[in-house]
Amino acid sequence: MRLSKLVGERFKDIPAGVSAKSHSLLLRAGYIKQVANGVYSLLPSAQRVSLKIQNIIREEMNKVDGQEVLMPVMMPREIWDKSGRYTSIGQEMVRFKDRNNHEMLLGMTHEEACVHLCQNTVKSYDQLPCMIYQIQTKIRDEARPRAGLLRVREFTMKDAYSFHTNNDDLNEYYNRVYKAYERIYKRIGMKNVIAISSDNGMMGGDGAHEFQLLVEAGEDNLILCENCDYKANMEIATSKLDNANFDDEKLEELFTENAKTIDELAMLLKKDKKQFIKAVCYAISGEKDKVIVAFIRGDKEVNDAKLKKYLGVNDINVTDISDTGLVKGNIGCVNLEMDNIIKVFDLSLKDQKGLICGANKEEYHYCGVNMLRDVKADNFVDIAKVNEGELCPVCGKPLIIRKGIEVGNIFKLGTHYTSAMEMTVSMPDGSQINPIMGCYGIGVGRCLAGIVEESSDDKGIVWPKAIAPWLVYLCPLRNDNAEVEEISEKLYNELSQNFEVLYDDRKISAGIKLTDSELMGIPVRVVISPRSLSQSQAEITIRESGEKIMVDLANLNETLAKLTMID
Repeated sequence: MRLSKLVGERFKDIPAGVSAKSHSLLLRAGYIKQVANGVYSLLPSAQRVSLKIQNIIREEMNKVDGQEVLMPVMMPREIWDKSGRYTSIGQEMVRFKDRNNHEMLLGMTHEEACVHLCQNTVKSYDQLPCMIYQIQTKIRDEARPRAGLLRVREFTMKDAYSFHTNNDDLNEYYNRVYKAYERIYKRIGMKNVIAISSDNGMMGGDGAHEFQLLVEAGEDNLILCENCDYKANMEIATSKLDNANFDDEKLEELFTENAKTIDELAMLLKKDKKQFIKAVCYAISGEKDKVIVAFIRGDKEVNDAKLKKYLGVNDINVTDISDTGLVKGNIGCVNLEMDNIIKVFDLSLKDQKGLICGANKEEYHYCGVNMLRDVKADNFVDIAKVNEGELCPVCGKPLIIRKGIEVGNIFKLGTHYTSAMEMTVSMPDGSQINPIMGCYGIGVGRCLAGIVEESSDDKGIVWPKAIAPWLVYLCPLRNDNAEVEEISEKLYNELSQNFEVLYDDRKISAGIKLTDSELMGIPVRVVISPRSLSQSQAEITIRESGEKIMVDLANLNETLAKLTMID
């Protein structure tokens, strides 16, 4: 490819309003162009990278007996009504009516479409296990798209779905895909990917892992133990509970003036935050007549994902309690009996005594609260976020928090979709069962951006060889020199027979060419100049290390073959 003809402009300045490194570099290097908020075009350079990632994914999916299909982006409401997700998923799903007034949607995932495809096609146990996969566009109307390709509203994803007659078969296949994912991330050049336990979320089912790339730009908080193998997303992470063990006291009202927050109360009463009961109020989306009051120890925060899972709902929001009869800043769990209230108690409060909570009236709190004696609580559940430094639930050592980008996930879906959509297969004894499903996704664009987050420096992108848009950047300096021009043209024609070559044939300054080569991140740069030609040589620079090598032109092919070899 001649750079003079390549669609995509490179520029020096960092675009306004861009925070993520990958977003900035991909824009500056001419890889992507924004169409709308959270919607991007991939320019030729980025599309070459994307296709290489897709081909590696495709090869590994084929190795685990995957069968590639292509399902539609646009689907009718009816198949999503069967699973219940047409109404349970919120505004992130794009819904519309076609010209015939038929309700349609744009797919953000394809479980329903997959079951529809296999229903009455996969009929018998002897066709299982089987897995189908696609690499397809997804639409998700994110409320807050950010960071370029890391969180978008339209994206390319590999999603795969497997069918099984029993859980042992699912578990065996799940492990095969798990290992295939490890190979994929290694092959595309990711260095710091870990698999962690995660929440199934809107997918349903039981059992899930996320593959997370550890980078500072990540928006997911990951809870890790450096002493053992405990790894979990904040959404489901737990820690070893440290009971505070305060002395039992008589229950009494206490005048607390205008102090309402835990910090204000702890300062006023000179007490440890662990001695307080915090109340956080939520509303379930679509159920305005109910208020969820989550009670938790004062030094902890409520984990919304855990609370949603316990309640069995898809969406909750911190709510205004002005018209509910609750007293903001003085809500307590003693004598709180209201028909419109659903109370949830965190495990950190179980069997605790000597606590302080709101008295459900202005300027007063209760002290000496004994959870066994004074509070009507049916059960206690884990709804707490894990803080850094809390103790590992496995080995008891301190936990750490790291940032990550989710670049893939795998789920054990069970029979949620096959039973809802009445997909059955016949068994050897003639009976019919709903096959058990697994689901396996990888975000292609997010992988592309994640690699830039991980593999870049102050000069630009450093592409791994396996996915680089071109492997060799042929860079003649002084194109006005007849010999440089002649030799460079000859080399371009020769090298293109064996290598992917980007030929910088522009008649511009050496500084701009060298800067662009580093910004674009091509693994190997070959410089041809009057100085190098005086020795019948070319100067090679390795982008990753910065190492420079002088090579005789006669040996250039052989040297490049070694330098561009993919491990």
